[in-house]
Parts: sequence; structure tokens; C-alpha cells
Amino acid sequence: MSLRIGDEVPDFTAQTTEGEIRFHEWIGNGWAVLFSHPKDFTPVCTTELGYLAKLKPEFDKRNTKVIGLSIDSVEDHRRWAADIAETQGTPLNYPLIGDTDLKVAKLYDMIHPNASGSASSRTAADNATIRSVFVVGPDKKLKLSILYPMSTGRDFNEVLRALDSVQLTARHTVATPVNWRPGDDVIIPRCALRRASALRRARGGRRASCPPPRYALWRASAEAGW
Repeated sequence: MSLRIGDEVPDFTAQTTEGEIRFHEWIGNGWAVLFSHPKDFTPVCTTELGYLAKLKPEFDKRNTKVIGLSIDSVEDHRRWAADIAETQGTPLNYPLIGDTDLKVAKLYDMIHPNASGSASSRTAADNATIRSVFVVGPDKKLKLSILYPMSTGRDFNEVLRALDSVQLTARHTVATPVNWRPGDDVIIPRCALRRASALRRARGGRRASCPPPRYALWRASAEAGW
């Protein structure tokens, strides 16, 4: 099935390096990042998994769970985890899904629905499209997705920045401009300004004037409760 922003992501049951999970139940009331790999022990993915293990406390602060996926077995994942800890200097601190039957890869449209063959017989090139990042909200709907080629390592700092944006825009009627970082100005649509103005009038306050442009910038600050 194709998966688009705003769709409810498919639920599934799978074995992981931390035991069996049911995906929606595992997410709970928080956020989740699901990211996939074409094959265990590949050098680019090894650096990614190690770096994400170092960055995981930042995702924890954002009430966001992290989970990886590869078509190899959980046993292979555990051997790979030892290699990652040795070469990247950080042990894995999040689960990896063993997707040997390609069930999850097909559910999330990461690979052709007719793909077949055992995990051990399939090469990284056979699974080249299994290089996705999915950000899922507490409502189990897809908030963001990114697809990478095998030869390009993912920028998980950018994933974290995008997560900050989608979490902010889920809480407030705003949008974030180019290169936005937490604490920067955000865009307030005129419809939101009109609602705020109407609310002030209803409460006996002074009417807020709308600026000439189609949007206004507002600083998202701790003082404003953001």
C-alpha cells in the first residue's frame, strides 16, 4: 500500500531485539521514528545506527521512541549490534525489527509488493529501497517521511529538527519557515490571527489588527508557553 502524510500507519506484530511488539501499542501515547535498512553490517547503516544511539536522549526528551528495521533476522541484528558498539563506540539503546519475510517493508511501501526470497539470499542491492524514515504521531498517523539512497548517510540532526517542527505545528496553528530551529520565528496564518482577534473581541479585549502580508512572524518562546 502507498503511504501518505496524514494516513494512519499500518499496525503490525514483529520480533525485535527487545522482544515481540505490536507497533501501535508500542508507540503508546507518544511519538515514534521508524527507520529502515537494506542489510545488516552495511557500512553506511552501521554509522547511522551508532550515531542515533548517541542522539537517542534528545528523542527521549521529545517523548519519541526510536525503532530500526532490517530484513535480516533478530539474531543477525544482535551480532550487528556488537559490531556497532565496537566500531562506533556506543551500544544500541533502541530495538531493531527482524523483517525476514519483508512483511513490514511491504506494508510501508518500502519494497515492491512482489519481492521475494529469503533474507539470507537477498543482497543490500536487492533491498536498496528499504532506506526510509517515518515519523509517527500519537494518533498513529504519518507526520513525515524521508527516503534515502544507500550511498547517502542520513542526517539525524535534520530528522530531530523536523520532529521539533511537526510537534510544534501539531500543538499550534503555525508553520515553520525555511531552516527553522526551535526559538526562531514561526509563521502564523491569517486565519489564526482572525480567530485570535475574534476571541479578544468576545472577551471584551481590543481588536488585533492583521498585518498586510498573508502571514505574520511570531517568536515561539518559553514565555509564551511554547
